[in-house]
Amino acid sequence: MENTEESRNFIEREIDKNLADGVYDTVHTRFPPEPNGYLHIGHAKSIVLNSGIAKQYGGKFNLRFDDTNPTKEKSEFVESIKNDVAWLGADWEDRLFFASDYFDQMYEYAVKLIKKGKAYVSDLNAEQIREYRGSLTEPGKDDPNRNRPIEESLQMFEDMKAGKYEDGSLVLRAKIDMASPNINMRDPIIYRIAHLTHQNTGDKWCIYPMYDFAHPLEDAIEGITHSLCTLEFEDHRPLYNWVVEECEFAHPPRQIEFAKLYLNNVVTGKRYIKKLVEDGIVDGWDDPRLVSIAGLRRRGYTPDSIRKFVELCGISKSQSTAEMDMLEYCIREDLKPKAKRQMAVLNPLKLIIDNYPKGQSELLDAVNNPENEELGSRQISFSRELWIEQDDFMEEPPKKYFRLFPGNEVRLMNAYFVKCVGCDKDEEGNVIAVHCTYDPATKQGPDFKADRKVKGTIHWVNAADAVKVTARLYENIVDEEKGVYDEEGNVNVNPNSLTVCECYVEPALAEAKPFESFQFVRNGFFCADCKDSKPGAPVFNRIVSLKSSFKMPANK
Repeated sequence: MENTEESRNFIEREIDKNLADGVYDTVHTRFPPEPNGYLHIGHAKSIVLNSGIAKQYGGKFNLRFDDTNPTKEKSEFVESIKNDVAWLGADWEDRLFFASDYFDQMYEYAVKLIKKGKAYVSDLNAEQIREYRGSLTEPGKDDPNRNRPIEESLQMFEDMKAGKYEDGSLVLRAKIDMASPNINMRDPIIYRIAHLTHQNTGDKWCIYPMYDFAHPLEDAIEGITHSLCTLEFEDHRPLYNWVVEECEFAHPPRQIEFAKLYLNNVVTGKRYIKKLVEDGIVDGWDDPRLVSIAGLRRRGYTPDSIRKFVELCGISKSQSTAEMDMLEYCIREDLKPKAKRQMAVLNPLKLIIDNYPKGQSELLDAVNNPENEELGSRQISFSRELWIEQDDFMEEPPKKYFRLFPGNEVRLMNAYFVKCVGCDKDEEGNVIAVHCTYDPATKQGPDFKADRKVKGTIHWVNAADAVKVTARLYENIVDEEKGVYDEEGNVNVNPNSLTVCECYVEPALAEAKPFESFQFVRNGFFCADCKDSKPGAPVFNRIVSLKSSFKMPANK
């Protein structure tokens, strides 16, 4: 029998204890992104965890934008994040908030701290503040303004708000402990002056709270019970607790940290992605080569596959990394039973069946997905001239090559046995057509019984009605041999990360809708691009190839 205690992660066990001890009588979580870029696969872990915990315990989940830094924030990023979170299935219902919703309250809490003698206005500049802060091995020293009279700090803070001071001339600091071994507790800045237009509040404010002050207040104001965040905030937890305690919240939230989700040889940093976008190396933040959530969605990944990936990675305190192989495994497993199988030829070569009657055609039955009978079957046309893949023919094949070569016989998928009898070449010696003969008695069907075996089966499309479309084959944007970044901190870009093919597909694929996915037989899973596809002229992105090197861990 499964040990339910051991099967629960450490966060679930902590929440169980809090509820049992009566610390909280409900569970309320949040996902608090900064709207300064698009989300990436690492954020998916936090979204899935926070929304999943709320759902598991019958609690509430908030989507809240930490928009306290107007220098980098855009409404474009707000909308993209909302789309990503909703797409992943995290339902915030009517619980959408912005840190800027609470700027008035935050200001009042800052005033409260000043009145309590727990905050003061400082006129040290940024360099002086760094100097006074000390180091990891040396304590800091008191700011000369640390004992500024309360009334003076109150008036100066009010004048800061009124716009009477220039940017950088004054800050409001919390009064904690300049000798603390935790540098975050050495009188951190909690407000700074910034005469900037805010994407949500316009020009109402010229002072803005710092993240470490704003974030715990946002959680406390919203009634968050468990503030689940990544490990880099562990050293900030004492400050988080200090803020909610000194601001005298009756039921303060509890911060719990977990390990980030890291992928090897992948670009996730917003500034790196931004540079790739600005330099025109990728097609926007949603380029299918990126692991931004928008890019993964555009490429053809599904919410189920990403949730499965997060589940396989697990929730722990230990930092670890995952491979793209695992993410690719998750999308393959998700699409195998769902996607219809279609024939598409990415690198076309003409196949001519010499003994098939000219001008004749027929319809053949093809199963849409052998793993899912509910997807049914379709009819495909067949005639004398077909398209096959160029690498399905070789004049002088190596050993164990079982496809077409002079004298060899293969099966055309869903059709007949054909035997290669020769080929045509152009003036430069390139093969431009393969000639075969077919055996009419070998038509594939439920009653067919072969009197001989063939080792190879190749796919094809009928040249008479095949539709020409564009397919894009993706590899890692990173040149893995060189590593992710060069000495200057730029991404080592793989020059072969995108290959564009003009290919032939079954006629029905011309009507593929954006985001609709298919398995192209032997070529991989493909998705109709949501930006570049047009009615009757889809562009297909290869989501992932069919082969996987990933092995499922035994305990999963």
